[in-house]
Amino acid sequence: MFNNSWLSRFIRTCAFRTVSFVVFNVLLISTYLHASPFNIESAGMQVSVSKVASGFSIPWGIAQIDRNTLLITERGGAVWRVNRFSGVKQRVSGVPEVWREGQGGLLDIAVPPESEDEAWFYFTYSKPVSGGGATTLARARLPSNQLSDWQDLLVTRSTSSGGRHFGSRIAFDGEGHVYFSVGDRGERDNAQNLMTHAGAILRLDLDGSVPLDNPYTANKGALPELWSVGHRNPQGMAFDSAAKRLWAIEHGPRGGDEINLVKPGKNYGWPLISYGKEYWGPVSVGDGTHKEGLEQPVKYYVPSIAPGSLLIYRGEAFPAWQGNLFSGALKLMHLNRVVLDDEGQAIGEERLLKSLNERVRSITESEEGWIYVATDNGNVYVLTPAGNKNEKRP
Repeated sequence: MFNNSWLSRFIRTCAFRTVSFVVFNVLLISTYLHASPFNIESAGMQVSVSKVASGFSIPWGIAQIDRNTLLITERGGAVWRVNRFSGVKQRVSGVPEVWREGQGGLLDIAVPPESEDEAWFYFTYSKPVSGGGATTLARARLPSNQLSDWQDLLVTRSTSSGGRHFGSRIAFDGEGHVYFSVGDRGERDNAQNLMTHAGAILRLDLDGSVPLDNPYTANKGALPELWSVGHRNPQGMAFDSAAKRLWAIEHGPRGGDEINLVKPGKNYGWPLISYGKEYWGPVSVGDGTHKEGLEQPVKYYVPSIAPGSLLIYRGEAFPAWQGNLFSGALKLMHLNRVVLDDEGQAIGEERLLKSLNERVRSITESEEGWIYVATDNGNVYVLTPAGNKNEKRP
């Protein structure tokens, strides 16, 4: 007779192998399906999703730099030129040493609008400083396949030996200013300290000088680069040139990610108020969700989606998306679309690309109004109108 314990082990083994076989084949089928273009529907439109390139390691920033080329940063310190039609990529040299700890490394890449000097490309990275890392805004030229004239415009007062909360997105207002975000570096009180750049959004002239009309320039107890304070970890930022609005999206703690309409001199509350909870229990952070003198978010997410980027869509390829905010979601792995009304209030939300099952890290809009997304899996996808021929060009 069979021993009952032996029979139980045999049944469990067979069941495990069956489940493993099914899971393997589901993943294989999913990979096969997404190797070729596929369509999704959004706002009454058919949208085609195609893979452009792959093989990157945490592609943190992405920007179109000319008609055919994307520039992509990897958090580990590499920069790549990628032909956005053929997917052919070339590594760019001339990148300085970066501090690669935790969430730190080489971070955002951004190109000024056409009205500004297009000879410069702007970067944020964690610069090694005194045994730690500081979020740093820099710019460089790219005359060929090598960065030149690298300039650190601001090494922020945010140095920490911890590898958390660098923020680090860049935006331009088309009026000679560059904005970039700095996380609280994992030290909550930084966000309410006007003598540190951590936990804030900063504003500079394109050459790194401080604009005289920044809100804190007359305050001797504050750093003059500050534009707004009370932020936890804003990893997405976008300036809407049509409506003249600066938007930011930031990570909350356990829940409470926020989309904020950023205004000069305003305090966005962290860590005094939050819609998130403490990691150690179901306890509100600070004094709840509201407090006089502190700004409320336009939208908050509970549970967290873990936002990794932000785009205000103003292209012509997708008319129904005009004026919508798009953010990558890291934890919940999708492309998040938020509909705004004329006053900038959030009135709708949609979650796209969930079938990819990939952490969406960065997004950008091309000259045609196509949307490019880069994921932590190392893939770059493009969203185009269905039926559009994304022809490969030299």
